[in-house]
Amino acid sequence: MFFDRPKSGELAILVHLNLSHFHTSDDPREFEELVLSAGGDPAAFVTGQRARPDAKHFVGTGKVEELKELVGLHEAQIVIFNHTLSPSQERNLEAAIECRVLDRTGLILDIFAQRARTHEGKLQVELAQLGHMSTRLIRGWTHLERQKGGIGMRGPGETQLETDRRLLRVRIKSIKARLEKVRRQRSQGRRSRVRSVTPTVSLVGYTNAGKSTLFNYLTNANVFAEDQLFATLDPTMRKIELANIGPTILADTVGFISHLPHRLVEAFRATLEEAAHSDLLLHVIDTPAEERQLNVQQVELVLGEIDAGDLPQLKIYNKLDLLPDQQPRIDRDESGRPIAVWLSAHTGAGLDLLLQALSECLGQKMIAGQLLLGNNMGRLRA
Repeated sequence: MFFDRPKSGELAILVHLNLSHFHTSDDPREFEELVLSAGGDPAAFVTGQRARPDAKHFVGTGKVEELKELVGLHEAQIVIFNHTLSPSQERNLEAAIECRVLDRTGLILDIFAQRARTHEGKLQVELAQLGHMSTRLIRGWTHLERQKGGIGMRGPGETQLETDRRLLRVRIKSIKARLEKVRRQRSQGRRSRVRSVTPTVSLVGYTNAGKSTLFNYLTNANVFAEDQLFATLDPTMRKIELANIGPTILADTVGFISHLPHRLVEAFRATLEEAAHSDLLLHVIDTPAEERQLNVQQVELVLGEIDAGDLPQLKIYNKLDLLPDQQPRIDRDESGRPIAVWLSAHTGAGLDLLLQALSECLGQKMIAGQLLLGNNMGRLRA
């Protein structure tokens, strides 16, 4: 009746549907990159088209049979959907094809769990995972809804499922309390920077746009930078010196992606608040990307979700080394204020223009002058 679900698997069957009822659809190439970033090995890619998802299996009965055949043919250990599935759809699919099923949200959560290095990052990932898991406890084992019986086995009248849910709630409450402490500590650090008049600049942008490469070039840091999705998860802050400005804090943040799970945004709110309280956002853009404009819109949506949509922005059009016809330059608005810098973080071309634009943008908030105090004002303090 019940099948053994493997704890993990690498051989994967990928499923992507074009839903005509919905105007926006995730890029299948980006989906494949996500699977590779998670350590998966795509064995087959199944595509299809429907007006709207099926309520029971998300896909039609024909696709379910096709998936079952492919799982047996390739001996795949997991089927991954490029869509968000409901708990009942995951459960029904697993029962039908007798293989572990993962949706896009679960895939992104798995990548985040692999990339987390700091204690804070691991806590935030665990909070998002527990929230996702709480509605998926039954999965392949519906017998968990039964109570245990017999001498020495009688408990407080809870089923195994109710016990697990209670333990999950306790753990979630504990993690939220610890993350609240982290948020207070970060808030205290921000207040000290405000008192010392140290401006903060945050790097934001779509995942794999080159934020960490740019961060390493500006700060000589050794932040992990690779050509893969979500290479950076834990935030890093470094101090740099800008001409006419002085010490400035530069922060590298986690990359965004289309349809970023809401639970992740909530779990990483303590980290993302660093960007929300910055003096300037450097929006790094993957210039050669075909979906460039759509990626920019997705970043703007997440920035609005964390109350950072109204902050001053300087767009950074990165990876110019892949576009030979483009040269490093600064774009300005009608008043002469820098609004975009075209550069290559990989080769360093245009980095001097970025430093110049940063000094101009931050310098607008600073006033240079002399203040002469009389002898009777010696007790004044800043």
